[in-house]
Amino acid sequence: MTLDVLPGRLAVCRLAPSASVAPWMQAGALWSVTRTDAELSVVCAEGAVPEGVTAERGWRALRVRGPLDFALTGVLAGLARSLAEADVSIFAVSTFDTDVLLVKADRLTDAVGALRAAGHDVVSGD
Repeated sequence: MTLDVLPGRLAVCRLAPSASVAPWMQAGALWSVTRTDAELSVVCAEGAVPEGVTAERGWRALRVRGPLDFALTGVLAGLARSLAEADVSIFAVSTFDTDVLLVKADRLTDAVGALRAAGHDVVSGD
């Protein structure tokens, strides 16, 4: 598996489930908006998050090169296991074509090392 380290820092935000999708949420090359009955969860460029929004800042993204076939099993689980064994927490986002793992910026080097040790290629975008 090959993963690309995407440039830039991200934030994971939590808003009320009734919140409207706003333009700031669509900032950056990677953004995701997910609504449930309990929350509106947003991943976007860290610098775009307005004051007062509940957010966990300082994330970096590792994107699996895709597209991945839907018949594949265990892709995300295998990557997550390698990172868990290195004590690196993740926030996962999946799209139609691929999976993206967010890791805290201060653990990026550890995450890359763990993934490489597990036999994956990791290409830095910085």
